[in-house]
Amino acid sequence: MMKKIVTWCVEFLVWKVHHSRKPTLFAMIVGLSMVATMMLALPLNAQNTPLRSPAAELRGVWLTNIDSDVLFERDRLKNSLQRLSELNFNTVYPAVWNWGYTLYPSKVAAKVIGRSLDPTPGLQGRDMLKEIVDEGHKKGLTVIPWFEFGFMAPADSLLAKNRPQWLTNRSDGSRIVKEGTHNRVWLNPFRPEVQQFIQDLIVEIVRNYDIDGIQFDDHFGLPSELGYDAYTVALYKKEHRGKAPSKNSKDPEWVRWRASKITDYMKRVFTAIKATKKNCIVSVAPNPQRFSYEYFLADWQRWERMGIVEDLVVQIYRDDLNVFIKELEYPEVKAAKSHIPVSIGILSGLKNRSIPMQQIQTQVQKARDRNFAGVSFFFYETLWNMSKERPQDRQIAFQKIFPTPMAYPNLLAGWKP
Repeated sequence: MMKKIVTWCVEFLVWKVHHSRKPTLFAMIVGLSMVATMMLALPLNAQNTPLRSPAAELRGVWLTNIDSDVLFERDRLKNSLQRLSELNFNTVYPAVWNWGYTLYPSKVAAKVIGRSLDPTPGLQGRDMLKEIVDEGHKKGLTVIPWFEFGFMAPADSLLAKNRPQWLTNRSDGSRIVKEGTHNRVWLNPFRPEVQQFIQDLIVEIVRNYDIDGIQFDDHFGLPSELGYDAYTVALYKKEHRGKAPSKNSKDPEWVRWRASKITDYMKRVFTAIKATKKNCIVSVAPNPQRFSYEYFLADWQRWERMGIVEDLVVQIYRDDLNVFIKELEYPEVKAAKSHIPVSIGILSGLKNRSIPMQQIQTQVQKARDRNFAGVSFFFYETLWNMSKERPQDRQIAFQKIFPTPMAYPNLLAGWKP
């Protein structure tokens, strides 16, 4: 189509010049301007121009202490960051709040939990987060700590034992939420003391480390079956003329009210982060909107519209390619793409689940075809260490996916949709 239009314009120009009584330079300029105008009037994709600058692409990976020992030894961590840099990754999301502990020395945690650091031997005598920031920045990596557990904690953790009044429950009074084989409990995100504790942890990281941003996920919400503790029920009644919340945890008004409260808190946290470090990027890595909202009361679509999310990485961990593509094309995802960098979280494997490299390559390409800001992989150990395919083959494949270095698509540095 493009070729036909340009050909028509050129032919018209030639005809004009030959049939004019005085074929002047002016006539030629007018004709050429018509060609240029027609071309510029076409949609960008008709000109084969990408919708975002090809000089920027998120190439991230999450670093966690679950089923992985990458964080537990200084040299191993250093070598891992080196290899990621060599393979042209540009972003790491290291877990800093997990299993009811901080993975960095924390005065806030020491005061509330009774321990300033996760007791795992490999973390003792170190500041893992400082190592990642220092080494990562030397290698040109963007470092965005990941607040992985959010309001969640192990049922047998010191935090849960020392602050039982901070926990929330179902309508039948039960508190335990199964996550795989693990027993979890949830801090009540509506209690002022809980809100202050989580905010203090976040601000502590932002203030004390030269981080590029901080990331939250669905755990910054609350499983929708919870919220029936006495404090939350009393607060709901106060705002509903004495009416108690529905026993149906999926009741639209009960869901909306709790999600709205979490949104209010997210706004408060965003404001606190920006007051501490203006250029600290606030990133969110949720599930698709319908799941996040219905099951975790995390209304990231609204957060994005409010301007309190500056980087979105949607977790689309799907084997079925048709389902994967469908998730990429939801209206709320397309809308967010027009405002902020939106990337796709891709599953590279789990402890007992090897993902073929072919599937990973295909999903990366489908995200690129739709001009997403980039991709991030869950999680580091499964990139090549924890797979049925040979590590060297996996690394060669990633080298082909990311053949040249590329900058992180930072909204604050002038990224445009």
